[in-house]
Amino acid sequence: MIFKRRSFLKLLPVLPGLTYLSDPEKINVAARISMRFIVASDGHYGQPGTDYKTFHSDLISWANREKLQKGVDFVFFNGDLIHDDPTLYYDLKTMLSNLNVPYFVSRGNHDKVGLDVWQSTWGYPTNHSFAKGEYAFVVGDTSNEKGEYICPDAAWLRSELAKYTGKKGVFVFLHITPSKWTSNGIDCKEVVDLLENTPNVKAIFNGHDHDQDSKKQTGKKPYFFDGHFGGNWGTSYKGYRVVEIYEDNTWQTYQYNPTAAPVLNSFTGK
Repeated sequence: MIFKRRSFLKLLPVLPGLTYLSDPEKINVAARISMRFIVASDGHYGQPGTDYKTFHSDLISWANREKLQKGVDFVFFNGDLIHDDPTLYYDLKTMLSNLNVPYFVSRGNHDKVGLDVWQSTWGYPTNHSFAKGEYAFVVGDTSNEKGEYICPDAAWLRSELAKYTGKKGVFVFLHITPSKWTSNGIDCKEVVDLLENTPNVKAIFNGHDHDQDSKKQTGKKPYFFDGHFGGNWGTSYKGYRVVEIYEDNTWQTYQYNPTAAPVLNSFTGK
């Protein structure tokens, strides 16, 4: 997917308040986009006392608008898809069918469902991976049916990363961050060391901590958070993270607040 952004955007109608149409343009003008995806976390579909249906319809509208304006290859929902009740998955999947782009998911601590139900619902296990072109995406499970916080399976993760040594880059998704640098993180030293020592791991994306929307770093590996688009606590806005991979193999990520339109916490990697 390659977009000539300037010429394409000139064809779009001017939408009130959408400074987003021009702001990311300023971040990287040297290379064209070869892949673009969105990371959104913690929708908590079905959480009592929240307007969870509106939260999800808003996110779907934002993602579909991104698809129209700049292109989106996929959306990744990084855990806490539902709020504790597995019977909510049917309604959630019905809601997500309104997305105009493919999507992938990870299990969070509020996704309290067994491995067999998860597999039959989503079509892949809680630990899974996929590749697109020269890049791979590895998804580690950080919880269980009881909703306990657990470290990713380091042996599985090591095997999966080895499978993608020939890729230009690997992006890892873990609902719960494997370090106690947030109040809701857990210490998973073996996993952190493994990721640090895998050369083509470009970044790790975490959800779970609704109040975190920026970058933390250990060694050379950046860990990114994307706030939340649902639930009843966290950042003052509902938003998501954008990742853009360029033809020259550089990449960029930034957090986005779609109601106010600023680009937040931009980071460029190689």
